[in-house]
Amino acid sequence: MPSRTSARPARSTLTALVAGAGALALAACGGGGGEPAAGEGDQVTLQLNWYPYGEHAPFYYGVAEGIFEEHGIALSIEAGQGSARTVQAVGQRDFDFGWADTPAVLANVDAGVDVRSVGAFLQSTPSAVQVFSETGIEEPADLRGRTIAVSAGDAVSLTFPLYLNAVGLAEGDLEQQNLDSAGKNAAMLSGQVDGLIGFAHDQGPTIADRSGKEITYLRYTDAGLNFFSNGLIAHSATIADDPDLVQRMVDATSEAFAAAQESPDAAVAAMDSGDPQLPSAEVLLAQWEATIPLLSTENSAGQPPGHTTEADWRGTIEVLAEAGLIEEPRETDVYFDGSFTTGGA
Repeated sequence: MPSRTSARPARSTLTALVAGAGALALAACGGGGGEPAAGEGDQVTLQLNWYPYGEHAPFYYGVAEGIFEEHGIALSIEAGQGSARTVQAVGQRDFDFGWADTPAVLANVDAGVDVRSVGAFLQSTPSAVQVFSETGIEEPADLRGRTIAVSAGDAVSLTFPLYLNAVGLAEGDLEQQNLDSAGKNAAMLSGQVDGLIGFAHDQGPTIADRSGKEITYLRYTDAGLNFFSNGLIAHSATIADDPDLVQRMVDATSEAFAAAQESPDAAVAAMDSGDPQLPSAEVLLAQWEATIPLLSTENSAGQPPGHTTEADWRGTIEVLAEAGLIEEPRETDVYFDGSFTTGGA
């Protein structure tokens, strides 16, 4: 384990917003604490963005199938408390690697946290307006006059005005109710709001399971709005001092994601820890299956998971700058080290 720094880097207002919202953005997931995994090789720690949910199945499957061990890694997986906190924990070298939302990574890098992305795995944003199908909301125009729950400060909410503009709506065309993630879910389940914005591969399956109702998704990507979501990060010193370890971790993670796509049921079964907070196997499977289409774009199609293109990085950076999550669209290599994957900077 690398030595740890003694102080947390200062954060800008934008980063503080991401930090505050990031801890809430996935609160609907449930899940346990993420049991440390055993194996032979270098002892490596990974902190997730939140408590385990279906998107994380490849890590557990990769451990169970010996994929990480084949790359000389004995991986310990720990739950997180929001992407921003994960970024900062890796920045303090409390963990070797982190799994975090790209908007949180960029905002914290701008605030001075010394980490870099080494592979963006969710390359299409899961951001979506989510409503019960019984509401009759079938297309963006149907949102006029409706009440939608948001969480101020998170990437999904900060980019919501861009989505509305893309579909020909103004913010005044609907009412936005500001709630934390758990509050958003509860409000939708109780009918206090017509829907919410969040991650379609996370909250949607959870709410569908709890309500027994069908969910309709109005996805940001359907409106032509896209940016990277979760991926693997490392401290800049780890990248500089032990590039072999970073390469092995990136390769193992990519292989694990590919293997989990081939065997989704087995991948989800590998998550079973007996923790009562973990979502049911059915929800985990639905979450993982909803993650799979997010793993590439038209530009990166055919490449291994986690391998990106410069065009998609530029698109992500420019969208997040326009939304105000970062102050200006800086060069890609400020945020991403493309040494370990194809494409990129």
